[in-house]
Amino acid sequence: MAAYLLAEAKVTDPVAYETYKQLAQAAIAKYGGRYCARGGRSEVLEGGWSKPGRLVIVEFDSLEQVKKFYHSPEYQEAKTLRKDAAEMNILVVEGLPT
Repeated sequence: MAAYLLAEAKVTDPVAYETYKQLAQAAIAKYGGRYCARGGRSEVLEGGWSKPGRLVIVEFDSLEQVKKFYHSPEYQEAKTLRKDAAEMNILVVEGLPT
C-alpha cells in the first residue's frame, strides 16, 4: 500500500536549503520516492490551516519504505545540513489499498 510523506518547511536560509534539497532528492530517489508536489502554489480552502511556506508531498511504495528513507544514512546527512536552513514538520500517511 502506498504511503505519502508530507513535509512543511519554513525556509530560513535559502542557500543552505538548496544543499539540503539536493541531498534529500538523491535519498528520496534511492529509496523509491516520487514527488507529487514540491513547493508549488497552495491555498487554504477551509478551516484553520495555516498556509505553509513550502509543502512537499512524496509518494513511496509503502510505509516501511518511507521509514527506510527517513532513517537512512543518506537522509540523516541531509537532515543534519538542514538544521539551520529550515524549520520542518514531517508526517507520513498510508494511502488506500489498491
